[in-house]
Amino acid sequence: MDRQVRVFLLAILNISFAVIAWAPAAFAQTAPTTAELRISGAVSTPLVLTVADLKNMPRKKLTVVNPHDKKTEAYEGVFLEELLRRAGVPQGENLRGPSMATYILAEAADGYRVVFSLAELDSGILESEVVVADTMDGAPLGAKQGPFRLVAPHEKRPPRWVKMLKSITVARAWAE
Repeated sequence: MDRQVRVFLLAILNISFAVIAWAPAAFAQTAPTTAELRISGAVSTPLVLTVADLKNMPRKKLTVVNPHDKKTEAYEGVFLEELLRRAGVPQGENLRGPSMATYILAEAADGYRVVFSLAELDSGILESEVVVADTMDGAPLGAKQGPFRLVAPHEKRPPRWVKMLKSITVARAWAE
């Protein structure tokens, strides 16, 4: 092989190694890192919310005793009722008739799912104070809890407290 061809192949090889070494760092920098909470289904305005979005909404602080470990925890976040209002879900005097058969399905990143009737979340009917929390004890929720957690403080047991909340789907139950 002649010298020019060897130099050319060596240059190509060096460039290839440089690209291989650089590529993972480049992809890691461009990968999305912002967690999102999606509200969709029977809504007039589907929402995709980040932690920053929640920080700019009316906030609610709750101090609850976690029934699992009997530990007092202070959560802060946004009423689920407020998020549903922003998504255009019927509330207050508009929650009547067929809308009374509306429910929400809250789903976690690990596939855990719970259901609330829309009436349970309407302060005109019941003071449920269900919150989508993004902090606990003044700090952002950790990876095993958040970044979003649904907290239902007035329930005697916490099976509808959804950690790693990723989506809320609004649906209507129809009579057959």
